This record gives sequence, C-alpha cells and structure tokens, in this order.
Amino acid sequence: MRPVPLPVAYMPLVDAAPLIIAQEMGFAEAEGIALDLVAAPSWSSVRDMLAFGRVDAAHLLSPVPVAMAMGLGGVSTPVSAVSVLSVNGNVIGVGRALEQALRAQGFGFDFADARAAATALAAVAEGPIVFGVPFPFSMHVELLRYWVEHTALAGCGIDIRTVPPPLMAQALAEGDVDAFCVGEPWGSVAVEQGAGALLLPGRAIWAFAPEKVLAVRTDWAETEPHLLGRLMRAVWKAGRWLSHPESRTTTAEILSRPDWLGVPAEVIDRALSGRFIISGRAEQRQVAGFVGFHQGAASFPWRSQARWIGDRLALAQGLPRGSARDLGAAVFRSDLYRAHMAETDADLPGASEKLEGAIRHPTAIASQKGQLSLLQDAFFDGRIFDPSRID
Repeated sequence: MRPVPLPVAYMPLVDAAPLIIAQEMGFAEAEGIALDLVAAPSWSSVRDMLAFGRVDAAHLLSPVPVAMAMGLGGVSTPVSAVSVLSVNGNVIGVGRALEQALRAQGFGFDFADARAAATALAAVAEGPIVFGVPFPFSMHVELLRYWVEHTALAGCGIDIRTVPPPLMAQALAEGDVDAFCVGEPWGSVAVEQGAGALLLPGRAIWAFAPEKVLAVRTDWAETEPHLLGRLMRAVWKAGRWLSHPESRTTTAEILSRPDWLGVPAEVIDRALSGRFIISGRAEQRQVAGFVGFHQGAASFPWRSQARWIGDRLALAQGLPRGSARDLGAAVFRSDLYRAHMAETDADLPGASEKLEGAIRHPTAIASQKGQLSLLQDAFFDGRIFDPSRID
C-alpha cells in the first residue's frame, strides 16, 4: 500500500529535525505516510502556506498559532498546535562592534549568565540596540523582551527588526542589525563568517521554552483525524530517536545535506551536542540541554506555556490578558495529543497545565505510567508564572 503524501512546510533550522528525521529514517513510512517537506523562505510564508491550504501541517514558531487566535498579524485561520517539536535551541549574538566594546570592558563571554550579559551590554550601548529576529510573533522576541524588562537593558531598550534566519549573518555583517536572536545553525554560521560572537543561549533566559510546534489547520485536524494521528506519532518517534546520543552523528550528516540545511555537519553538531564555538577566537562553551526534542515531556503541548505566550503577547499589544491566556490555552491541543499518543508508549502527564518556571531540578510528576520526570524550566530571574493568576 502506497504511503499517503502529506505536504508540510518548514524552515531550514536544526529544530526542524523531527520532521526531516521522520521522513529520512522511515518513521513516517512506518505510519503509512510520506512527508513532502516544503522549505519556506520566511516564517510568514510558513504561516500562510498552512493557513491557505498549500500544506496540511507546518513546523511553526510556538507563538504564531496563539497570535493568529488573537487576531494578530492579519491571518486568522484557526490553527492548532498539536505537539511541541522542540524546546530551546536559540542563541543571542552580537556584531563585531558590540563584541569589541564588551571585550574592552573585560566581559568574559561566559555564555551562561543572562543578568551579567545584560548589565555588560547596557554599559556599552549608546542607545536602543537593534536586534534581528526571525518573526515578530516568536519565542525569540518574547525571550528578548522578558530579558530586557528584568535587567539593566530596560534603561536602553531594544528595537526589533525581522530577518529570515538564513540571512541573519549577512544582516549582522552589513550592519543592518547590531545583534540577533536566532535558531541554530544560523548563529554559529555568523560566527563562522566572522560577523560577530555568541552572547547567550536562549535557555539562559527560560530553561525550557517551547520553541517550535507541529501546527495544523483546526478544520483539517477534525476532518482527517487518522492522518493527524499518523503524523503526530511519526514525529514523536523521530523526536525520541533524536534524543539518543548515538543518533547525533547521523542527524548532523542528514541535516547538512543541500536538500535540508546545506550547512557543514560540524556546525550543525554544535547545537545537537551543546558544544559551541562562540567567537572568531575559537572560544568554546558547553550548554547542557541546548535543544530538546523528547526528554522531560518536551513534545507535550502544555496549555500553561500557551497561556504564558498569550499573556506576553497581550502585554506587548495592550490587549486584555485574561482572554489572551484563554485563547492561547485553546490553541495548544493537549487533548489531541493525549488521544493520538495513546497508541504509543509515551508516558503522558496527569495534568495539562503547570506552574511555569517552578522546576529547579529534574522532578517526578504524576503520569499515566508513573515514570515521567520534568526537566528544569526556571526563568533566569526566578519568577514563576501561575497560569491561573494575573499579577
């Protein structure tokens, strides 16, 4: 029986790995589907291809479905985030001018301390810092805004400019932006091209941020439940395979191919291993858990994470926070995840919401099989987000 073709849009990033690996390593075929992966030039293209029916599913920035439900961005097709494809995976970097200014004041580029990095950056800033980000509604923007609000950077501020990820290094080198927040491998590409240095991993701001989601049109999820289940299970199995250290070399080789990212495997491996070269001086830094695809219920669409996203978007747009939280929670479909993962050996959490930022070390929680532990999810400033309370 021939596999059913499913067109899926994606951006060329390391965190598209669950979709690419699902197709390349046979997890999709085992579910009776074939993923027709369509590379997009920008995140707006990914969103529009999904919203207007060019594809059935998409590798999508986690805030985009929430923003669409809130009527932001001009496209309001109902979209559901049925699983999380990746947590973390972003880097913050600076151009050569800021790098030199930071070094002149003795900053050590430890690639770990969000507060110290902000203090050092604020000390050398001569006005608002222009940050390149991949899309206005993205975890990149929300991490930056949260970081700025709660550090010395609040005094100088930032300006946001949209730059597609593959063009970020060029924008930095040409001075179009002073700094960036982008998904790998494009931060490391900027280092390789001598455009600047890496300042922080995104997880230094929020240790378990939902970065990309598997998104589908809500009406498609309702009319094609069997195809949706096959897709979700194939992607989940790929994420589990990716979590094994022995899979890393094969993953980097596959992603490096011209059909996918077209970047050297050694550069891609930095994100997968967490071993980074952060500057042209070949300074190396290790980041445990830089990007996650499976461990700690990484793929579960927590409604509390969606409420956090809705809350942050509402604050930025001056909209009612309570309704924004509710719209976000409705978009992250933990109900569909539970229904379609029942056929796998996934250990599902007993709840669909939790306090975000409260976990300081691996913690066992109530789950269907009693074997699930969640990983650290702390915010850098120690704050805790209670999804039931508006502060």
